[in-house]
Amino acid sequence: MADWLEALDRLAHERAKAGLTRQLRPRAAGDTVVDLAGNDYLGLSGHPRVIDAARQALETYGLGATGSRLVRGSTDAHAALEDSLAGWLGLDAALVFSSGYLANLAVVRALSAVCDLVVSDAYNHASLIDGCRISGLPVRVAPHNDPAAVAAVLDAHPGRAAVVTESVFSVDGDLAPLAELYRVTSSRGALLIVDDAHALGLLGDAGAGGVAAAGLAGAPDVIVTATLSKSLGGAGGVVAGPAALVRHLVDTGRSFIYDTAPPPAVVAGVLAAVEVARAADDRRAVLFRRGAHLAATLHRPVPAAGVLSVPAPGPEAAVAWAADCRDRGVAVGCFRPPSTPDGSSRLRLTVNAGVPEEAFARALQVILECAP
Repeated sequence: MADWLEALDRLAHERAKAGLTRQLRPRAAGDTVVDLAGNDYLGLSGHPRVIDAARQALETYGLGATGSRLVRGSTDAHAALEDSLAGWLGLDAALVFSSGYLANLAVVRALSAVCDLVVSDAYNHASLIDGCRISGLPVRVAPHNDPAAVAAVLDAHPGRAAVVTESVFSVDGDLAPLAELYRVTSSRGALLIVDDAHALGLLGDAGAGGVAAAGLAGAPDVIVTATLSKSLGGAGGVVAGPAALVRHLVDTGRSFIYDTAPPPAVVAGVLAAVEVARAADDRRAVLFRRGAHLAATLHRPVPAAGVLSVPAPGPEAAVAWAADCRDRGVAVGCFRPPSTPDGSSRLRLTVNAGVPEEAFARALQVILECAP
């Protein structure tokens, strides 16, 4: 075997010893597993209006976008979705990407044109961390959810900084103190970038997200990113904020310019999902009721939105717990290093309002019975 393949085998062996091996498990069509692992919080991925909109667009535009957004990839559906998202979020303009990951890469890198420092929460998602890395700017990692620490960094920095956070954090599901962070950033001339992926569709009036819930919608120095694959049940990402920012991204955003556009059928389905989500107070009520019940049963804090994290003794125990649940027909998330920012392991449960009540109750019982 070639030396480089032997080196990869040694690395795989070390990961296996540490309980960090990962596996792909293809999901069959029509499987009956109760899903408390995916992020389809409102159960919209299979909603009849969403499927019908996607089907019509598939028949109209074909399978793929056929090119980047600036070549032939932009359709009426893309423009309509951007207008709808901007209006929902209460922001001037929005730009759709083919994933939330690429949206985060683009916006942090784009701000290197007007900022000379990035301050990043210690628990930020990998896409934000990678955006910080490729921005070329100095990066200061602030302690998790600590506005005072952010203020201290900004006070010591003479230039303009961008502060990057999630609204609802993707691993533990806790809520960032956005209003307090904004008081810190706005008083010091800094920008605030908020990844609203796990709050969009759930928090705020009509599900407009964590930024809206904090009363920050439309603030000129706040930028919102999100994925369209969670509460909206589709795929893609968005950056929303001042129109000048969107213009800058269209002109300079490498992960926008050089990437094939998201398929029109997916975009049309997401547009329909936005319309459903805005009126889905009943589904949000189910989600929050179930989240509170999960928290009380598992002796955990009530989740801010749809993510609840349950500690495991270690990576091997987390893997075994998740596997036992899966064998009994319940899918749960299993988060281990490096996905966990603090080096600990846990199950990550996501509340899905589309799961039938009886199935949800059975899933919770299975989680309890399989606990290490």
